[in-house]
Amino acid sequence: MFKIPDHQVAGHVAGAGKLGPLVDDSGRFYKPLQDGKRGTEEVSFYESFSSNTQIPEKIRKFFPIFYGTKIMKASTGIEHPHIILQDLVSSRLSPSLMDIKIGARTWAPEASEEYITKCLKKDRESTSVSLGYRLSGLRVFIGDELGFYKPERDVMRKAGPDDVRLFLMKFVSSNLESGSESESESKPDCSLVASVYGGDNGILSQLLELKAWFEDQTMYHFYACSLLFMFEKGLTSNPEVKLIDFAHVEEGKGVIDHNFLGGLCSLIKFISKILSDTNDLKNGLIEP
Repeated sequence: MFKIPDHQVAGHVAGAGKLGPLVDDSGRFYKPLQDGKRGTEEVSFYESFSSNTQIPEKIRKFFPIFYGTKIMKASTGIEHPHIILQDLVSSRLSPSLMDIKIGARTWAPEASEEYITKCLKKDRESTSVSLGYRLSGLRVFIGDELGFYKPERDVMRKAGPDDVRLFLMKFVSSNLESGSESESESKPDCSLVASVYGGDNGILSQLLELKAWFEDQTMYHFYACSLLFMFEKGLTSNPEVKLIDFAHVEEGKGVIDHNFLGGLCSLIKFISKILSDTNDLKNGLIEP
């Protein structure tokens, strides 16, 4: 049985008469193909990536499993082609999620002038240009009774550098209030920073593993692609990093993807600073 995913924090959300992704009970995610080149190019990327023997297995884990395509009844009730992917959160009960669009430039070289103008406006209104990435969505699980902290998407997209740092701290904090516009006066406690961002299997370690690959790989250039952070609040947070959204991937033609790599390095720097500051605060090396 198909249903609208309740964990989506960015992208097109299915609704009454609105085309959006669906999930089933078998752990699969059905993403409607976008019109024109976007849909066909995303399918082409998944087909290329899935069969590419040059991709190390340790890198494949960062990408959703691709199961092919299918024409099926969409969320609008009309037959529409879909990409079938792994539902990345199907095994989690109440995951905390963050969607981060990587790159100072979010359009591919062959994009139309109209599309470039549209992207430039969004990039300049957000931190894409200044930081090399921007926040697209956030949902933090607080507890069974309080539910989730989930700021509005427009608030996230137009956040400045200081706001971005604050949201990255809130993602690993427990002293939040539920709702869409919760702005507690208390500073985020970063109580989960060590288990989520830190450690050998934490988000920072995974980002560094991705960075090492992007410093060498010249097969693909990822435009308007996002990193999805997720973890489950509890004794074992099991943090994961995934790459999603591949409608604007271009051939690398032997050139390093500096646009993506630059944004990734900037994000790593921000998260490393949060970890460092939290440790210094804990050890009494800086004032609260």
